[in-house]
Amino acid sequence: MKKIIIHMLTLTVLASASAACNRAADTTADSHAGEEPRAETPAGTVSLTPEAIAGGGIVLEPAKILEVARTVAALGELEFDARRVAGAAARASGRLEEVAAFLGDRVSAGAVLAEIYSPDFLAVQVEVLQAAARVARLAGQPDEFSARAFLEAARRKMAPFGPSPAEIDALIASVEIRPLLAVRAPISGVVLESRAVPGTTVESGAELYKLADPSTLWACVSLMEKDLATVRPGMEATIRTKAYPGREFHGRLVLIGAAMDTSTRTVEGRIVLPNPDGGLKPGMYIEAALASTERRTVLTVPISAVQEFASGRIVFVQTGPTAFTLRPVATGEILGPRIEITAGLAEGERVVSVGSFLLKSEMMKASLGDEHGHD
Repeated sequence: MKKIIIHMLTLTVLASASAACNRAADTTADSHAGEEPRAETPAGTVSLTPEAIAGGGIVLEPAKILEVARTVAALGELEFDARRVAGAAARASGRLEEVAAFLGDRVSAGAVLAEIYSPDFLAVQVEVLQAAARVARLAGQPDEFSARAFLEAARRKMAPFGPSPAEIDALIASVEIRPLLAVRAPISGVVLESRAVPGTTVESGAELYKLADPSTLWACVSLMEKDLATVRPGMEATIRTKAYPGREFHGRLVLIGAAMDTSTRTVEGRIVLPNPDGGLKPGMYIEAALASTERRTVLTVPISAVQEFASGRIVFVQTGPTAFTLRPVATGEILGPRIEITAGLAEGERVVSVGSFLLKSEMMKASLGDEHGHD
């Protein structure tokens, strides 16, 4: 129905343009009575002088048949890669003294996000230092072995607070207690959530931050039931989004869901999508084209040849040395710099790939002239 409406609208504009051209011809005939009548321009056709064609930079290119990989189209939305999302929690109860990272900040793995004053953390440091001092006192004596066992037990007790073995060694070597317990970033990424407020009391295990690494995203798409026999994990995917017209992003299908959504008759597919510059954002709607190993032949023209006109898509076909006729077309898949034509053209027909705007302007002038003639 939509195609029929578009076709009717296009014919209406063409009829107006044709009527305008015909009235212009009648006026010319009346003013030159007795002269040889000139041929009328067919409806929907624009005729230009050779000078106008050269000045308008009009370029022609034939419609070509190409062999391309058969693709499966799917719509979806970008999400963070769940394997690259992590939380940072308080490893001990205490009071938040310092907050160094805030919502939206980019941080590196290991960076200090906040610091907590914790009596428990202070106590375990004292225990480690006392055990280390006992080992030093009993060196070479029969009780040295048991002293070292106590030290190892104290080190293990301190490990859940977050310090690395090297940091515990540094504590023992310096004999200096650290007054604050650092909350560190487990991964490099962006702060998505923050509950850290200076001066507030926190409990051990309370999540203070949520981080995500946006360098790789998931494109979660809805695969139609009819396409399930064609798609396979490992297929390459081309991603487009309205945020970046004309730009393509490339990923790979890694997962096809185990269950079907009975309301939409679709199965979720997951595409892993590199995002090194961070231009893609979770929540963006996307269009995905999955390339299969099957091949097909399609008729194509340059994308620039297709114009929007009267709520439909058209091309201008050369029908004479200086004549160009508006032709409604149906389009399919975008194939790099070209676009598939599913109806309206034949192989070899020459279309205007550069300069269509000039022809469209002339067509619109004819349509406006027709409306003025009715006033």
